[in-house]
Amino acid sequence: MNFTPLIELAKKARERAYAPYSKFAVGAALLTKSGRVITGCNVENLSFGLTICAERAAVFAAVAMGETEFEAIAVVADSVTPVTPCGACRQVLAEFGEDLPICSANLQDARFESTLRELLPRAKEGILGA
Repeated sequence: MNFTPLIELAKKARERAYAPYSKFAVGAALLTKSGRVITGCNVENLSFGLTICAERAAVFAAVAMGETEFEAIAVVADSVTPVTPCGACRQVLAEFGEDLPICSANLQDARFESTLRELLPRAKEGILGA
């Protein structure tokens, strides 16, 4: 998969992040099966537990738009190595399909490509029947 267009959109979303406490802005671009790209950015809160990650912001916006089938997601942060979605984001993404291709990138164009299943094996094991 060519992640370059998604990475560019994730970079633009990153510029809108609200990260006054950590100064760690993240953007995400989620490609839906219908061909739409929905972006998200992290939004921090003084109570860090209320902070929302870019990936979940994109997923929640997609669902609000009626989109629940996803093809791929790109995540961009200004980090030395590309950051992958956190555990909470992985679990939320798994709700919509465990084979989702993921590309993490930084501003220097380093990339890490994986699938959700590789990052979160057995995401629904033990939850949906035993």
